[in-house]
This record gives sequence, structure tokens and C-alpha cells, in this order.
Amino acid sequence: MPSLYGLKHWYTRRLTFLINASVRRGISPDAWTLAGVIAGALGAGAIAMGWWPLAFPLLAARLGGANLDGAVARARGVSRPFGFVLNEIGDRTSDLLMMAGLVVLGARSGASHATIVLLLVAALAATLPTFISLSAAGAGAPRLNGGPLGKTERCLIAVVASAVASWLAPVAWLLIVGSILTAGVRLARAHSLLPAPGSQPKDGSPLGVGPAE
Repeated sequence: MPSLYGLKHWYTRRLTFLINASVRRGISPDAWTLAGVIAGALGAGAIAMGWWPLAFPLLAARLGGANLDGAVARARGVSRPFGFVLNEIGDRTSDLLMMAGLVVLGARSGASHATIVLLLVAALAATLPTFISLSAAGAGAPRLNGGPLGKTERCLIAVVASAVASWLAPVAWLLIVGSILTAGVRLARAHSLLPAPGSQPKDGSPLGVGPAE
């Protein structure tokens, strides 16, 4: 299903100069994971204040950090399973901070209690796609990314919400429905990829955890 995840490789190519500089200077991929989390935290603060012109580049930097850690690890030949763990922790932390920023924005803008509850439910729903992906990876499927509402779409939606706080309720519903739909798409994909007993995954991938988003 089409999604903004398809732009990941284009975006990563735009960051080639940072990848090359990291290789030359021996910069750890974990440094980019941390940079992504810091950018995500600052972006969440900008969302909470309704400063969308600042939130946009910060969330773009958050996505950049999430792309660079894996790209630098591959370019330097230092990929390791624990790097996948750190990447996932960084991504989930950034996601939670961003959703917290939307909740704070709702409180600051005088949103109704119903809207605040919807935003909290949206924060919970937004964890479902990754929950499905990691569960499937643990069972032997390749790591599933993308979908109608991946992290790129969530960042874009958060920027829109910070620009127009009156849209917070529709945004919450969009996050809830989109996240559930994305989780369903990934679950169906995982079901089609998981092998029968004693066989390999249907796409020919080895068993185990695939590359992180």
C-alpha cells in the first residue's frame, strides 16, 4: 500500500554527505540515534507550543536521525543486533514524545476533555503498527515497515495539528483509524510471509529480525 515510507531512500540519499562524514570521522551510528531522539523531543516541545514552523524542521531532523543510524552502520560495516534495539527504543521514545506534545497542545489550546481522551487513545493506537511488526519479526518474518500511517505520516500529521489546533479532534481520529488500519495491513502481510513449520519465509529472507524502519 502506498505511503510516505517510499521516500525514505530518497531522503537518505539527500543525507549522503553526513553518511560520508560519519565514515571519515568514525562517528557512531548510536550518535545519530541519540540526535534523532533529541530532535524528536525538541519537535514535541514545538508541537506543544503550536510552533509549527519550528516543529517541521525538527521532526524532519528526527526522521533524518532515524535514517542515518542504520545507513551509517552499514557504511561503516558496524551493524549489530543491539543497534536494532537502540534504534527501536529511539523511535518509540520519539513517537511517545510527539504524541505527548499533541496532548499538551490540546490542553494549552483549551480542547475539550473528549478531545484530550481521543489524543491519549491515539497515542496508544499509534503503537500498534510497530507492535505488530516487532511481534512478526520475533516469529521469523522480515521487519515490516510503511503502511498507510507510518512514522513519516505521523510526523506530518503532528505538524498540521500544531498549525491548526482546532483540528486536534479530527487529527486524533485520523491517527486512531490510520494506526489500526496500518496494524491490520502489517498483520496480514506478516501472515502471508511467515513460513510453514520447517520452511523459510515466503520472500526468501532468513529467519530473524530484519532492518529497522
